[in-house]
Amino acid sequence: MNNTPYYAVIFTSKRREGDNGYEAMAEEMVELAKNQPGYLGIESARQDIGITVSYWESLEAIAAWKNNSQHLVAQSKGIKDWYSYYHVRICCVEREYSWEF
Repeated sequence: MNNTPYYAVIFTSKRREGDNGYEAMAEEMVELAKNQPGYLGIESARQDIGITVSYWESLEAIAAWKNNSQHLVAQSKGIKDWYSYYHVRICCVEREYSWEF
């Protein structure tokens, strides 16, 4: 992802107790997102809270993903079954750099 600018969607969440189908749906959503036009990548970590950052070429690509019919089902289940809290932030990445040993 070196072609800046691009966009990051930061999804921070706190899960309720139990899996209730969450892991299977999360894997399905990652695979579905990979096939969305404008998708660039994803990073995720979970301990007490979950943080998932997905990367997109444009705001239009983000809107299309948000409104994907299968993603809408997952969003609804998230509110009903999985999350006690979530917060979404959308950011423009203007510059990036990294180091690897």
